[in-house]
Amino acid sequence: LITAPISYYSTHAINDVTMSVIITASHNPSEYNGFKLTYNKSTLLNPDIEKIKAIMKTNTFIKKLSGNVRSFDIITSYINRYSKEFKNLKNMPLVLDCGNGTAGVVIRKLMKKIGIDCEILFESPDGNFPNHHPDPTVETNLKALKQKVIETNAVAGIGFDGDADRIGVVDETGKFILGDKLIYLFAKDILQKHQNMPIIADVKCSDKLFGSIEKMGGKGIMCKTGHSLIKNEIKEKKAPLGGEFSGHICFRDRNYGYDDGIYAALRLLEILNTHQKPLSALLKDFPQTYSTPEVRIEMSYGQIDHLIKKTKKHFKNNTDEYSVNHIDGVRISFKDGWALIRASNTGPILTLRFESDTEAGLARIRDKIEKFINSTVQH
Repeated sequence: LITAPISYYSTHAINDVTMSVIITASHNPSEYNGFKLTYNKSTLLNPDIEKIKAIMKTNTFIKKLSGNVRSFDIITSYINRYSKEFKNLKNMPLVLDCGNGTAGVVIRKLMKKIGIDCEILFESPDGNFPNHHPDPTVETNLKALKQKVIETNAVAGIGFDGDADRIGVVDETGKFILGDKLIYLFAKDILQKHQNMPIIADVKCSDKLFGSIEKMGGKGIMCKTGHSLIKNEIKEKKAPLGGEFSGHICFRDRNYGYDDGIYAALRLLEILNTHQKPLSALLKDFPQTYSTPEVRIEMSYGQIDHLIKKTKKHFKNNTDEYSVNHIDGVRISFKDGWALIRASNTGPILTLRFESDTEAGLARIRDKIEKFINSTVQH
């Protein structure tokens, strides 16, 4: 029992490991169980996964292989690696929510070795998730985390998803921090050492993030949503950092370029140690906008496909009112904000997101898109 990042870590920590496989449903219910695969230190992309699917369907496996099996204590190796990197962190009051996922396998031992005395919620792994669904980017799942942060005067609260490759964060007041603001905070730290470097972020992130990266001396690159795609882009562009709105944060700076929620939590704690300021104060200079979290609508795959095609057709050409980006679904940019309509990678769900410079602008943009979606679905 390990986290997905520890599975990835094994391909870097053990010289002769060329592939890793972990069985996980991540933040999804157990019926979505599947494999996360890496090969030659890279996460497999869709074309490679389709090849494996074809092999499975046609039963064209290699029948005989010779080899050997040996055991390796990868959790101890992981704890030793990161306790050494963060050995100079000062103890600060912190709350962690494992959500009954796999973070509970490693987090207490690691924090104790570093010297961080933290409150840990829902530590015991339990695939039934008795306390809340293990998706830390849905604010309602962080209710207990918020309460404990306020109760203990913690500097922050950090929640992990089921396989601990994503984080959700609340500041010292219990306010939920959106994923693009986390990427901004990490980019601000990294770009002080790596000027003119690319920072990767997915299509769900704020326009203000990409603008801020440019102002800080970096190059903001928008990418399709999907942790495999982000990691591949980081590798190709040699970017020190990449991330998704959904809390996948990938550090190539000092690390291996994959998403690890526990490592991201330690980098956040390091920033708080360095600046000795509240998390809310460190985010004050991020441009103020009015936005929604990710809006998720359950639909059949056929309905989603039909809707995306209709949306692309309807918002086909750039106009005086808006411009269109088809990098992943349909992202429509207006003069005062933007809207995103796309299919989820992890289930039969249509995902939407809206942002504007003003509250009225947000209402107008959202109303325009939702009216189009409703009329399209009804027909």
